[in-house]
Amino acid sequence: QVQLVESGGGLVQPGGSLRLSCAASGSMFGIIVMGWYRQTPGKQRESVAVITNDGITNYADSVKGRCTISRDNAKNIVSLEMNTLKPEDTAIYYCNAVTSVRNYWGQGTQVTVSS
Repeated sequence: QVQLVESGGGLVQPGGSLRLSCAASGSMFGIIVMGWYRQTPGKQRESVAVITNDGITNYADSVKGRCTISRDNAKNIVSLEMNTLKPEDTAIYYCNAVTSVRNYWGQGTQVTVSS
């Protein structure tokens, strides 16, 4: 079992920045990929950024150049630095961990970009 706890969401003005963090605990040895996803009402959950155990990253086109995902393996923390935020970035952001047998999700953290 893997437990994921997100933090760092909140209200920010357009053009602002936020840093989301995900603290992972439990059976960490089986994790292959970790990432951040987001979801708005009425829409499917979408990938924002992912990072492999080897540090390979992948970003959604909508956030490329504005977001950076990082992983501290010693502390079991995955972070998402978001800059130049836009109103369309408003969503609930979920931390995700993938093992060979299942996906794990955090409870989500709300990000609202509004003036």
